[in-house]
Amino acid sequence: MQTHQAKRVEIIIEAPMEGRLTAALEKAGVTGFTVLPVLGGSGRSGRWTRDGQVGRAGMVAVICLVRPERLDGLLDAAFAVVERHIGVVSITDCAVLRAERF
Repeated sequence: MQTHQAKRVEIIIEAPMEGRLTAALEKAGVTGFTVLPVLGGSGRSGRWTRDGQVGRAGMVAVICLVRPERLDGLLDAAFAVVERHIGVVSITDCAVLRAERF
């Protein structure tokens, strides 16, 4: 089966910033993403959990798969939002089927 090179970008950001981030990604030409709730973790500020938080408090993971040539535009858009907030951006190489979807 034919596979195609792609980049998987995962952005962990405060849940209230989700709309701003996804709008910036769409403006940069990202045609698809997935948003998942983050239940807890540990980082520079220590361990944390979503337990007991009300409303949209907490973190979300926004996952995008893009062609390598579209990576810089995605990162510029994401960093414009993430740089002023708690957040982590990671990039991994991956392979996809149906390259026309990315």
